[in-house]
Amino acid sequence: MEFLLFGLLAVLLVFMIFNTRKRTKQMKAEQEEKATKTVPGAKVLLQGGIYGTIVSYDPEDLDTPALVEIAPGTIIDVHSQAILRVVEPKDAVVDAPVVETEEPAADDAIAPAVETPEETRARLERDADDK
Repeated sequence: MEFLLFGLLAVLLVFMIFNTRKRTKQMKAEQEEKATKTVPGAKVLLQGGIYGTIVSYDPEDLDTPALVEIAPGTIIDVHSQAILRVVEPKDAVVDAPVVETEEPAADDAIAPAVETPEETRARLERDADDK
């Protein structure tokens, strides 16, 4: 009976060791993927629920703060580990075909412009040169 209990204990210990190794490898792979995706111009979600665009980030030295632009011209310093994840753009939804009308809709004049990462970088460099 004692051999059965020791055998069961050994099996549980082996299972725990392999499970811990698997989880550690998975977490390391996720951290490396996040570090490669976190580049200037990438949209990110911070741990406080704030969305922003990376201005500068050093994946080698995590003690240096990352600069995140949360609104045009508003740049904040955050701890580099406060970046929860990189936000992937959603796939565009294809709607029904648009019917052309003679008059432009009132909503067309107000549509906000979305910047690409390259345009964001260029705008931030222009703003830095002006200061």
